[in-house]
Amino acid sequence: MKKTTGMNRAATRTWRPATRAVRGGAWRSEHGETSEALFLTSGYSYDDAATVAARFAGEAEGMTYSRLQNPTVAMLEERIALIEGAEACRAQASGMAAMTAALLCQLSQGDHLVAGRAAFGSCRWLVDHLCPRFGIEATVIDGTDDAAWEAAIRPNTKVFFFETPANPTLDVVDLEFVCGLAKAHGITTVVDNAFATAVLQRPMEFGADVVAYSATKLMDGQGRVLAGAVCGTREFIDEVLLPFQRNTGPNLSPFNAWVVHKGLETLPLRAHRQSENALELGRFVEGRVPRVLHPGLESHPRHAIAAKQMDAFGPIFAFDVESREKAFALLDALELIDLSNNIGDARSLMCHPASTTHASMTDEARAEMGVGEGLLRFNVGLEDPEDLKEDLDRALAAAGF
Repeated sequence: MKKTTGMNRAATRTWRPATRAVRGGAWRSEHGETSEALFLTSGYSYDDAATVAARFAGEAEGMTYSRLQNPTVAMLEERIALIEGAEACRAQASGMAAMTAALLCQLSQGDHLVAGRAAFGSCRWLVDHLCPRFGIEATVIDGTDDAAWEAAIRPNTKVFFFETPANPTLDVVDLEFVCGLAKAHGITTVVDNAFATAVLQRPMEFGADVVAYSATKLMDGQGRVLAGAVCGTREFIDEVLLPFQRNTGPNLSPFNAWVVHKGLETLPLRAHRQSENALELGRFVEGRVPRVLHPGLESHPRHAIAAKQMDAFGPIFAFDVESREKAFALLDALELIDLSNNIGDARSLMCHPASTTHASMTDEARAEMGVGEGLLRFNVGLEDPEDLKEDLDRALAAAGF
């Protein structure tokens, strides 16, 4: 591959997904390194003052400051955009930086936002607490109720915001219906796709305008760094998101960008294998506990919709063991599976959302979402499924199942 081929859309648009994940966004310096370089610099120097002026005026290409551009971060952004099928991408310091930027860059006082109620706790905090502070009205609905989206629309509705599959209840939103409804009313859709990534689900193919990520999750996939990303049209990224990012600074460090960039090389392999393992573990648990929430199981109320819009069902599912006491007993009995509130890791992890990821929410809000005291979220990793079954079998027995 030539030094700049990975950044050349005329070439990369013909590549298939696995090739894009390995080669997309690659840019080599004059040294011809095979592993992309890590540029640890905050600023740049110039040969003459005219060059500086032209770059700051937007009349010439080139780096000006690492809050705006960095070669390593730019490689990551191009690779994510290629995998997503988006015109452009901007990396963020974390997943929540990405969600915050994707919303606040386009919402103002007097605007209205409609959000799916099933979401990561911090995303709900944005909708329930932060946006109203700035005069942005928010309506929270059951995202699986198609009629509720239309009923919530007001003349000042600017954004639909939702996650599918949702954290931690694995609610599935019909992308084609909701995105189509939004377009018909001139509303922008912002989809949190962290549970799937573009390897398993590409919301833009169903009409989504903006796709946001916690790249901390499957994209890195090994629990090493925090990162986020926002994908959209070139116009949205450059004219709507970039001014917000330039002036507020939720930027990703070059080192973290390099780590995620390398993680993307194995993302298709990891995501599909972990999805296979999760479906096998979901079937193992089903019937032994009162409820299993896994979009890949026929028992999931929106299994057919998930099958329509996902290539595989992801590494994460949830199940209910009736009470906090039983949930803690199960977690304490695990020997192989880690007790951790992260997801997307190559290692299997399990947590109790009501006391961790959704602990800041009120009891009423958690109940509305379906996050009960007995709910456990399971990120299934790359271990041998039989070893995971043995560990889970022992833990289930300790909890009385």
